[in-house]
Amino acid sequence: MFGVETVAVLGGGTMGGGIAGHLARAGLEVRLADASAELAERAREALLARTRGHVEAGLLDDVSATETVQAAADVEAAVGGADLVIEAVPEDPELKAEILARASQATDGIIATNTSSLPIAGLAESVHNPERFLGVHWFNPPEWTPGIEVIAGTATDRAVVERVLEFLKDVGKQPAEVADRAGFVSNRLQMALLREALAIVAEGQTTRADLDTIVRSTFGFRLPFFGPFQIADMAGLDTYVGVYRTLERDVGPEFAPPQELVELVEAGRVGAKAGAGFEDYDDAERDRLLLERDRRYAALARLLAE
Repeated sequence: MFGVETVAVLGGGTMGGGIAGHLARAGLEVRLADASAELAERAREALLARTRGHVEAGLLDDVSATETVQAAADVEAAVGGADLVIEAVPEDPELKAEILARASQATDGIIATNTSSLPIAGLAESVHNPERFLGVHWFNPPEWTPGIEVIAGTATDRAVVERVLEFLKDVGKQPAEVADRAGFVSNRLQMALLREALAIVAEGQTTRADLDTIVRSTFGFRLPFFGPFQIADMAGLDTYVGVYRTLERDVGPEFAPPQELVELVEAGRVGAKAGAGFEDYDDAERDRLLLERDRRYAALARLLAE
């Protein structure tokens, strides 16, 4: 798998254990380390128990692949000779810096940090030979969530980024490269959504329970299949501008229509119905997209009904 056969996962919590299990089931040799040999063994047992639960629920066939995960005596034992190291300790900059420094002194392999918000450039200062260091933001639960944000630091070798992107695809994930900025992309979007959700409930517009229902059953229903740009193209960018203007008038100036959106609409690029929005569509592409949208939504509706 792109030169990666042995992976060391540092940190045996929910994320580290889940990552270790997924990679073991992908056919890799996986070593799992924690703060001590005893804690590493406990983490391995917790992973096995979690996997047995998945088997009982019919999500996995058996635990045999997960049983190959090895509990390492310490960080150095885990990373020695590893092609890839994934640090997955708690989101504490000092702790991560300590573990990354130890790991990078003990192996020539690629070093990756699983962080949801910490700057990669800052963490790279603790890494020996930082050109092989980058971020890989897995999402909870790591076994099942396909997306992973990949973040290069200022010193990261481009070949390392490409190698990790291809490796993650090879083990069944859907990686996307993002810039090294606060919160990366997913958390910036999630935090914006929660900020607005809290404001809406505080204003008395709805309850938390009803807001959750609205999110999951309307635009959230679409998000497993399409991102915001494609959803907007299908809905019509002129419609979006109209909604923005209503919100700007009744909620506040922060909802003024984005200039890029206004310019697209003024140029006649109002979405798939016009053959152009954020993207271009010929008639066949548009019809195929809308039919595929309906097929996917119908399948999800049936699944949820079960």
